[in-house]
Amino acid sequence: MADNDTPIFQIQRVYLKDMSLEQPNSPGILLEAEQPSVDIQLGVEASPVADGIYEVAVTATVQTKIKDKTVFLVEAKQAGIFEIRNVPEEQMGAIMRIACPQIVYPYLRGNVADIVNRAGFPPVHLAEINFQAMYEQQQAQAAGAGETPPLPQ
Repeated sequence: MADNDTPIFQIQRVYLKDMSLEQPNSPGILLEAEQPSVDIQLGVEASPVADGIYEVAVTATVQTKIKDKTVFLVEAKQAGIFEIRNVPEEQMGAIMRIACPQIVYPYLRGNVADIVNRAGFPPVHLAEINFQAMYEQQQAQAAGAGETPPLPQ
């Protein structure tokens, strides 16, 4: 057993928390020859589950459109449960917003590509994300606005 001061960071589980696919204009939109535009939005959420146990989720919304009509819309949330103990408070933000999402994100990428492919479209491969750069940008924006960056509740 580890002594009380040893930092602990363990993955308990990675799971698909939510996924939806909509094709509101099918089958007509499938006959269009025009290339659709693709809009991808990503987010990271973190919340405590129990003492020293946290859920970190990465969300993706992928919407493709031709003109003003949706071809398909995918919303997905991939989550992980992590045990994090004896870590200094000032490091928790980076762990929750960089280390945990880096573990969860590859699963999200695979699930999004799979569901789009199963829907009859070429798979959408989400780009690699530099979660450290994203976190640093959020920190800089918060500092510039005179705010304290939010940490997981």
